[in-house]
Amino acid sequence: MKFASLLALTVAPFALLAASPALADNHAATETAAAPAGKGPALWKVADADTTIYLFGTVHVLPEGIQWYDDTIATALTGSDMIVTEIPMDPASEAAMGQLAQSRGTLPAGTTLRSLLTPEQKATYEAALAKLGAPPEAFDQFKPWMTGLTMSLIPLMQQGYTPGAGVEKVLLSKVGDKPQGALETAEFQLGIFDGMDQPAQITFMMEAIEGMDKTAPMLNRMVAEWAEGDADELAAIMNEGMTDPAVADALLYSRNANWAEWIDARLDQPGSVFIAVGAGHLAGAQSVQDYLAQKGITVSRVK
Repeated sequence: MKFASLLALTVAPFALLAASPALADNHAATETAAAPAGKGPALWKVADADTTIYLFGTVHVLPEGIQWYDDTIATALTGSDMIVTEIPMDPASEAAMGQLAQSRGTLPAGTTLRSLLTPEQKATYEAALAKLGAPPEAFDQFKPWMTGLTMSLIPLMQQGYTPGAGVEKVLLSKVGDKPQGALETAEFQLGIFDGMDQPAQITFMMEAIEGMDKTAPMLNRMVAEWAEGDADELAAIMNEGMTDPAVADALLYSRNANWAEWIDARLDQPGSVFIAVGAGHLAGAQSVQDYLAQKGITVSRVK
């Protein structure tokens, strides 16, 4: 699970932002229909006689000041009948998400996180907390997966990354009362992590801790490629650490297949839809585009 913390920050379930701050998306390399070059994040579309569905890859947390919203994206977004994100993002849903994440990410009463660790793991963990300026008991009540994500996110927050500047937040701020939809539920997304057994959670946490110093530099690289619209290079960076097929399938491939099914079904209804999901789901082998191609559905790159 060498890519644990990076994948958690770049393709992990968006619902985890409600518990701690962060996330985007990415993976391997694929070909889609004509891909005009041009600076700015990539945008694709699927269309038939009476339906247009835009596919836009997002970064769930960004530093302030990155300029990415351009006329092409604006035209697609404002001209669509609805916007669809990974999970519901209205204020009520976000409040419920936060409560759900806290309840799913908390250990049973009487159990502490440090009690689950070997002496060596405990020493490494406490040293990482000290480096962050946190006391040893800071996350004692949380499950390993929640702690691993949180400790990966803290260095990003210290470097100016924030969900408030994340792509979904910006898009939703521009659509007014346009109808909103979602591809998944918060319960499903949180379950991807909470469903890991305890040894896997601890492995995830320890590798996230060991990689804390590398997370921000690598995410910086990924954001730079995303902003340039280089989906293949974005995928290549992600692949540097992707070593666990089971986790990759849970976080990426099975979800991509489900979303392709959703898009296929939505093409039966007339209208225009703007889908915004983590950028890694739209780059690489077994991407959403790949699964659509298997269904004989053409995906064209708009920019």
